[in-house]
Amino acid sequence: MSNNNEPLIEEEEEQENSVASPSRFPSLLQNLYLGHFLARWGARMWEFSVGLYMITLWPDSLLIAAAYGVTESVSIALFGPLIGHLVDKLSYIQILRLWLLSQNVSFMVAGAAIIAILLKPAANYVAFISLLILINVAGAFGMLSTLAGTILIEREWVVVISEDQEPGVLTKMNSIIRRIDLTCNLLAPVVTGFIISFVSLVASAMAFALWNLISLLLQYWLLMNVYNGFPSLRDASHRKSSKPSSIEVEGGESRKLLVSQVSNDVSNVPETSARRRSIDRFLNLPYISSWRLYFAQDVKLPGLALALLYFSVLSFGTLMTATLEWQGIPAYVIGVARGITAAVGISATFLYPVMESRFSTVGTGLLSIWLQWSFLLLCIVSIFVKSKVVSAYMLMGGVASSRLGLWMFDLAVIQQMQDQVSESDRCVVGGVQNSLQSILDLMTYIMGMVISNPQDFWKLTILSFLLVTMAAALYTIYHVMVARLMRIANSNFMHSIL
Repeated sequence: MSNNNEPLIEEEEEQENSVASPSRFPSLLQNLYLGHFLARWGARMWEFSVGLYMITLWPDSLLIAAAYGVTESVSIALFGPLIGHLVDKLSYIQILRLWLLSQNVSFMVAGAAIIAILLKPAANYVAFISLLILINVAGAFGMLSTLAGTILIEREWVVVISEDQEPGVLTKMNSIIRRIDLTCNLLAPVVTGFIISFVSLVASAMAFALWNLISLLLQYWLLMNVYNGFPSLRDASHRKSSKPSSIEVEGGESRKLLVSQVSNDVSNVPETSARRRSIDRFLNLPYISSWRLYFAQDVKLPGLALALLYFSVLSFGTLMTATLEWQGIPAYVIGVARGITAAVGISATFLYPVMESRFSTVGTGLLSIWLQWSFLLLCIVSIFVKSKVVSAYMLMGGVASSRLGLWMFDLAVIQQMQDQVSESDRCVVGGVQNSLQSILDLMTYIMGMVISNPQDFWKLTILSFLLVTMAAALYTIYHVMVARLMRIANSNFMHSIL
């Protein structure tokens, strides 16, 4: 009798050991949130200031500002799926070290290059171009490293930590993580904008480089405490190490299904075995198999809708920031406006759990994306206002208010992916999602290079609004499909009871 009970006892002990002590749970979460805050602050400082640096180096043109955006977006579009594979393949500790070291060092190099080019902008043409290339490469590499950290924290650690907790913990943690990001988006531009306006651009670049130098060790210490404090994270890391590499298609059930489908299709074609092997090898390349895996997911339509929102200049990104600077809006005003935008987004993280509990995750996504669309109508109206200053403030107002819908929609889509994508595929799907978003973001910067005159920014505004409309329509179709499936499932359930 005792022998039969031993496996049960061992299983219970294993479950207890995989859960952090209840007394330590709040403090460990505080370490997680603080470490995430430090990492996101540096990234948000760079995202805000790089557009101002570029428009200063080449006034009256969005060309080099757009060129940096293209470099960053191309990097993430090309390497995003591979970053997902890397996070899936390596242990949590390896990814943590690689992420923090590469992100902070890259941003320090970019900050040093900015300082050098601002101190002597026209001293030597070759040196100017070389420093400009270094800024683009270092900045893009820093953002790629940030992507690895985003996948690790948002797609992996948050899900693993919440698995052994009460229902609703995942929603709450998602909201807090997004709130931290938006808080950095609120405060970092304000601080940077005041440094630029009241001290100098060079001082802001120095502050940026020093921040990354000082915060590196503190981030590592905080996040290592989290890893060591949650045995479930160690268990998940060991499972990752023991499973087959995700670069091989056999890494997950979805990939197995895809391979069998492709093999059946290929076997029906009268080709040589060498040709079939070549086709199989191509389809199973990490980059190709990642995209096939993504489009096999049930949540691909919400993911596509979210990605479409990145093909937009209606955000305080590089292009809109540079345009507002050209229109004569002071840097500190832009920083404050971006901070207000983030404050609206922060309110969305408080509103989302309430909406999600009342309307479901899918329903909240539908309401939020149409709410965003409604507020962006103000940006369209601003095009027809003759006063340049009034038009600029209306544009900023429309973008700021639309964040309420945008960030609730972002949270709804992320939670659907966390719930519906299997553990073995989460990192890869997350990498492809970020890659897809960067491809659409890249299209924005390409359009910025084609329409590089700030006077023609209204054309980009109209295009962006049309793409938000398309995203809302796409998600509406998904919502109708889900509702129909639920009605069929409920009907079948009632028939089975009767």
